[in-house]
Amino acid sequence: MTIPNWLCGLGAVLFVPVVFAAGLSPATAGAALAVGLAALVAGIAMFSAGWIGGGDAKLFAVCGLWLGWHEALPFVVWTAIAGGALAVTLLGLRKLVAAWPRQGPNWWSRLMTPGGDVPYGIAIALGALATFPESPVIQALQITRLN
Repeated sequence: MTIPNWLCGLGAVLFVPVVFAAGLSPATAGAALAVGLAALVAGIAMFSAGWIGGGDAKLFAVCGLWLGWHEALPFVVWTAIAGGALAVTLLGLRKLVAAWPRQGPNWWSRLMTPGGDVPYGIAIALGALATFPESPVIQALQITRLN
């Protein structure tokens, strides 16, 4: 349950050339940067409170950067919905699996430990995927959804 630093760093670094390739206006790019910074501050606060891990905070910031101002609220809402579904699913699975010995890879044992951590990066990724098609980057690149 670790989100590598290089992955979040790569996401942040790749935003710069994509901004130029997409022809985003300085105002749109600046707003996206502001959202990314605000998400980083919010992520650090949640990390400090012990609600999420450090990798989750960085992933939250990078997703905010790519999604921009107009998709910030839908991103947070979808992330919260995905996080709730993930938590409920894990609670149920942990109760179900508690009757059997925890066999398998180390990550599975950690994931199924009652009272253990919830890998919130999954919820953040799902929230980002749900809103990414409407992001300024995708809209500027004129990439459409397949129906």
